[in-house]
Amino acid sequence: MKILIAIGVKRQREAGGAGVVLNHAEQLQQLGHQVETCFFDDLLPSPQWPARFQELEFAFAVSRRIRRNPAQYDVVNLHAPSGCAYGLLRRLFPSPALPPYVFTLQGSEERYAAAMRFEAKKGRASHFSWKNRVWQRVYRQTMYDIALSTADFGNVANREGWILSELKYGHPPGRIWYIPNGTNPEFLQPRTFVDSEALRLLFVGTWLDRKGVFYLVESFAQLAPRRPRLSLTVAGCGLPEEEVRAHFPADLRSRVKVLPSVNRAAMPDLYATHDIFVFPSLVEGMPLTLLEAMASAMPLVTTNACGMADIVENGVNGILVPPADSAQVTAAVESLCNSTELRKSLGSAAQETARHLTWAAVTQQLEHVLRAAVLARETSTPQ
Repeated sequence: MKILIAIGVKRQREAGGAGVVLNHAEQLQQLGHQVETCFFDDLLPSPQWPARFQELEFAFAVSRRIRRNPAQYDVVNLHAPSGCAYGLLRRLFPSPALPPYVFTLQGSEERYAAAMRFEAKKGRASHFSWKNRVWQRVYRQTMYDIALSTADFGNVANREGWILSELKYGHPPGRIWYIPNGTNPEFLQPRTFVDSEALRLLFVGTWLDRKGVFYLVESFAQLAPRRPRLSLTVAGCGLPEEEVRAHFPADLRSRVKVLPSVNRAAMPDLYATHDIFVFPSLVEGMPLTLLEAMASAMPLVTTNACGMADIVENGVNGILVPPADSAQVTAAVESLCNSTELRKSLGSAAQETARHLTWAAVTQQLEHVLRAAVLARETSTPQ
């Protein structure tokens, strides 16, 4: 198949969405397909629209690229909401010459809005005022609605989004698939579980309220006085070291290491040199960092929210706690600190889960969906 995969983010492997596209493309090429990837900076090196509309500008740029020579693709895989312009074009001006459209969705905008409304009531999501909520609903949600409703097939990285996409947009059964994200073999390293008081906690993710960073700070502040040799690393946060440390009590800042960015090649060693993964995110698609930590046999604490609960079974391969509850995060981390055997049991089971979620394995599922879209077009086109 000749496949186009497009996503409205920059071509940067360290980023979550970009990493998904690049890994899918590499695996599809290994399966014998011709794959072209389009990122934001490929199509719009010098955007012309205001920043808040550039996501839509990219969607139109992708649509123009496909329309100029539709025969160059058998199928297009457009990450939501980048397919809204192309999907709407096909709906308004149907043509058998245009290739079928498969969307990929990482997370649920509806879930994001609900989580942020809850945080805004606590004064922890200042960017989600009523004006932002109106903008979210009128602009962003509308783009997602069009992108998902006009696609032929789709795949979603978490079960909540998969079910919602099928029911909300009236897709026939079998058109929308749940396909989790994957991880790379280099993370599947052996781990030694040591009995030590000098345990190292690790959080990997952008420093955003939706990632649960306020609850991370609170739980570390509760744990650290009781465990004077406990330390925390915040990696890939995208902010200067001092800005992140300023969120922690002054007497604990020396025990918080901040790595604003981490090269992909250094990530396996980052996981290998830490003991417990703490990820109190409020809403996700399916975070690559969680999968990488599991592949590295890290015992982990995360939230019982969409994206995490799809692959983490509480007490089996990790510990799930309610979202937005720092006391529960604290208790879960402390239980891991207290038991080397528990860390070993959960970490080993987490790695076994990740062995079945390699990019090679999950991309075969994506290939199935793309083939189904091509076959559906062939059977519906008059000969």
